[in-house]
Amino acid sequence: MIDALYFDGRSARAQPVRLRIEGDELVADGEAARRWPLAQVRWPERTRHGQRVIHLRDGGSLQMLDAAAFDTWRRGTDGRESWVVRAQQNWRATLAATLALLLVVTAGYLWGVPLAARVLVAALPQSIDAEVGDAALAQIDEHWLQPSALPQARRDAVRLAFAAAVARAYPDGRAPRWVLHFRAADKAVGANAFALPGGAIVITDALVERLQGADDTIVGVLAHELGHLRHRHGLRAVVQLSLVGSAAGIAFGDFSSLLAGAPALLGQMGYSRDAEREADAEAARVLKASGRSPAAMLVLFDRLRPQPGAGSALAIAFASHPMDDERRAFFRAAAD
Repeated sequence: MIDALYFDGRSARAQPVRLRIEGDELVADGEAARRWPLAQVRWPERTRHGQRVIHLRDGGSLQMLDAAAFDTWRRGTDGRESWVVRAQQNWRATLAATLALLLVVTAGYLWGVPLAARVLVAALPQSIDAEVGDAALAQIDEHWLQPSALPQARRDAVRLAFAAAVARAYPDGRAPRWVLHFRAADKAVGANAFALPGGAIVITDALVERLQGADDTIVGVLAHELGHLRHRHGLRAVVQLSLVGSAAGIAFGDFSSLLAGAPALLGQMGYSRDAEREADAEAARVLKASGRSPAAMLVLFDRLRPQPGAGSALAIAFASHPMDDERRAFFRAAAD
């Protein structure tokens, strides 16, 4: 037998009892004599610290006065512990479970989330891209960009050259929807270009000026951004952000503020290196289809070397992209 305090679930008064197992019943002897079928008893798990409380189906409970003594008593009454309880008390099993969890989380982040994003984006209508892209462009314009100061004739020449290249690369007329926007930007943004869901391609005055005399390279840069549109990388990035945010919300709490900033984040986040490789392949394809050499893209790496002290709030070519040597080799091979 073992001493316990009985609470009937209706008052806060504790009644001392002594517990024993009799057949298939739990019996309480004392002032509050009771009997409960063992099937209606929820036994507490053994833990390293803390109390032991037996919960009863009728709403009552039994609080053990001595946790260690209860564990010993329970074992003596053939109280078999589940493998989960035994594993929780074993540091090797706990370590193995922790490592397995880390492996699952890492694999899910690296492969599961991107795969899920691809499947979900394929099921979403193109109108979703436009809504997300419009919101993103409005926020980016508000915080980072200004109207272009390039001469209208220069903007028209770039737009027409790119349109002609896209027309030759997509003779069936099935090119992704695109709208070219020219913007001025401060040094924090610098020479840059990026694509947003729905078809907006933004190129800064600084990039056009940096690539002065290299119009084929400008076409290649814009074709790279067209590749992001073709594969819907922007929306996939937002969906991945949502999936990761949902998982974080389940684990740590609300994530609505993270999603509220998703449109602006689109301008700051880099795509995966696999996405950048797909966009580079599109750039090479459009250049070749329009009679230009993919080697024109090599000029980009020479002229976009980071300047001392210069940063970029909207990354086109550095942080998330494959290493320059790999990209140079790709465009050289494409030219050959």
